[in-house]
Amino acid sequence: MATITGFIEKIKYRNEDNGYTVLSVTDQSDGEEVIMVGNLAYVAEGDMIEASGHMTEHPVYGEQLQIEHYDMKLPQDELSVERYLGSGAIKGIGAALAARIVRHFKADTLRVMEEEPERLSEVKGISEKMAMAIAEQFEEKKDMRQAMMFLQNYGISMNLAAKIYQEYGPRLYGIIRENPYRLADDIPGVGFKMADEIAERVGIFTDSDYRIKAGILYTLLQASANGHTYLPKSELFGQASELLKVEPSAMEKHLMDMQIERRIVVKAAAACPSDPLVFSSHYYYLELNTARMLHDLNIRGDIPETEIRANLLKIQKQEDIRLDTLQEQAVCEAASSGLLVITGGPGTGKTTTINAIIHYFEMEGMEILLAAPTGRAAKRMTEATGYEARTIHRMLELVPSGLGDVPGQPGAPGSSGMHFDRNEENPLDADVIIIDEMSMVDISLMHSLLRAVNVGTRLILVGDVDQLPSVGPGNVLRDIIASGCFNVVKLTRIFRQAAQSDIIVNAHKINEGEPVDLAKRSKDFLFIRRDTPDAVISAAITLIQQKLPGYVHASQGEIQVMTPMRKGALGVERLNQILQQYLNPPDKSKKEKEAGGITYRVGDKVMQVKNNYQMEWEVRNKYGIPTDKGSGIFNGDMGIIREINEYAELLTVEFDEGKMIEYTFKQLEELELAYAITIHKSQGSEYPAVIIPMYNGPRMLMTRNLIYTAVTRARSCVCLVGLPEAFRAMAANCLEQKRYSGLKNRIEEIYALSDPV
Repeated sequence: MATITGFIEKIKYRNEDNGYTVLSVTDQSDGEEVIMVGNLAYVAEGDMIEASGHMTEHPVYGEQLQIEHYDMKLPQDELSVERYLGSGAIKGIGAALAARIVRHFKADTLRVMEEEPERLSEVKGISEKMAMAIAEQFEEKKDMRQAMMFLQNYGISMNLAAKIYQEYGPRLYGIIRENPYRLADDIPGVGFKMADEIAERVGIFTDSDYRIKAGILYTLLQASANGHTYLPKSELFGQASELLKVEPSAMEKHLMDMQIERRIVVKAAAACPSDPLVFSSHYYYLELNTARMLHDLNIRGDIPETEIRANLLKIQKQEDIRLDTLQEQAVCEAASSGLLVITGGPGTGKTTTINAIIHYFEMEGMEILLAAPTGRAAKRMTEATGYEARTIHRMLELVPSGLGDVPGQPGAPGSSGMHFDRNEENPLDADVIIIDEMSMVDISLMHSLLRAVNVGTRLILVGDVDQLPSVGPGNVLRDIIASGCFNVVKLTRIFRQAAQSDIIVNAHKINEGEPVDLAKRSKDFLFIRRDTPDAVISAAITLIQQKLPGYVHASQGEIQVMTPMRKGALGVERLNQILQQYLNPPDKSKKEKEAGGITYRVGDKVMQVKNNYQMEWEVRNKYGIPTDKGSGIFNGDMGIIREINEYAELLTVEFDEGKMIEYTFKQLEELELAYAITIHKSQGSEYPAVIIPMYNGPRMLMTRNLIYTAVTRARSCVCLVGLPEAFRAMAANCLEQKRYSGLKNRIEEIYALSDPV
């Protein structure tokens, strides 16, 4: 066993998650450099350490001290004190100032800094204000080190320990010992399960009030990840009971307390009064305020219909377009309503209707904004209308924020240090706002959008209500329509040109439960029978590499494989591994990086799998000079890996519109390969051709609206590969996962109050 005391000259490596550190220390006894390795709670360059352990020989790095025990020491002699202060350990003190301080106070320097810090102002160049700032740093450094040591006793990583200390300071000791569940509320990255592990180590009982309340909120948070804005009490208690391993009866008494604390809202259920609905306060008030703002926008104009129809006739002649009765009705409603919903399946003329509405409002000299939930959907809208469309996030001007827009709310832009610059105080400058692909808009984004729309501005919502609902919580488009309180025009006629496409005809057949003829020789809807998963994959590779690119005039990368599942023989994870080997095989000229079991290779197609509002992007010209910058990358955005820099530990991805984003290697968990994606992730996108494996899978996943969504993502060709009976079973399965959302009820309540019978 060796014991070495000395100054930390350099931190050579540190894993911020577990604290594993490699450091270079100058041994006080002989001035030699010693390399030490171990899990250190908190040390910095310039600190003095006394470490004990065994010397080992590393095959590459040579002799090292494996630390088994260590203490942080304050230097004793004047030379050591001067060196410590001049090392940069205390901000504001450099080598020259450190020398003056030690010359003045000699061996008494550290005692003065701790007990009489005001005396530091006796030294030339140090004001009273600076003296107190130095003293605060000196004390905080000592406090932080003690806090790190304390938190590591409970298995808390260094990275997280630093966040906890920054949030709570000296209060953290009481919080950890009494109610560690507060961490889940206050600190990003800490969930209930992590807080529960800490609580167990602290010795908090299973039936602790804090634990049960935190478990109830966690269960509601998990429900929101599955699209729900509330849970019936029976389901909430059932799920929370399984999580907490306590009886449901132990939770009953906490609901009233949590309502008083305004953490939850409990509403009676009309269908089952004995089983009330439990909302987290965040989602209840999002839906309530969304309902109120929708009500306020829904005002009628006083333009005579004869005048609207006369202008509409002019537009049809000038633009050489023909509208059917429902499309004309949509334009009339748009002209005379504050709020309008236009819905309909593929080929029913939604785009033509939007174009006619745009021309109408242009004729009236009005300012028009177009937007969609994703970059791909906005790009499609631009191509279809000839007018610039932006993502909703960009239209609302997502910007960094010191305080955030919605503090403490998981998933809200503000909780990531971002907020929308457009809101009720800085509304969108437009007379008409048209939003496409509304089925993808969740309750949080809808709330943010409505905050930025002035009463008097016309809002037109366009979408296919039969598509999959939003990934985020809520059922916005369906609830707005189901409330019956707003003007809704449903386009139903399939136009002649669209009727020539088997993609569109069969999509409507799937949606209406009619049989699809898979044996028909079709130009754009093909079924290729294969009886095993490996045969399905082999056929898909042949289609991508040989058959489809020339047929649909697209590159291999533009052809998309879409599957219902993540796991299994034809799930996303296995498909991506195999497709990568064929479509972007290993090559000495292509750099690679392995992370989380995935090999990322230059040229790979990848997808962002979570919203990251702070990630910065830039568009570069051919000389590599940035021409546009911004922030925000979103769940479902796809791109190509352009560069991997091992030295800088950066991976560069090019997304749509030439947006280049640099990911640190630690951020690679936000990316996954995208040669194959789940059908859920395809929402709002359109591809020249799609390949859909058709094989048996879980009934909950193999549903009609899933295959309907998949088929409607193809522009020129759909290739179904697999078993015909799997397709038929999927098309016949009307089962939709129940999504609990309260917007419809909130809308109905507001209209009942504002328009009493």
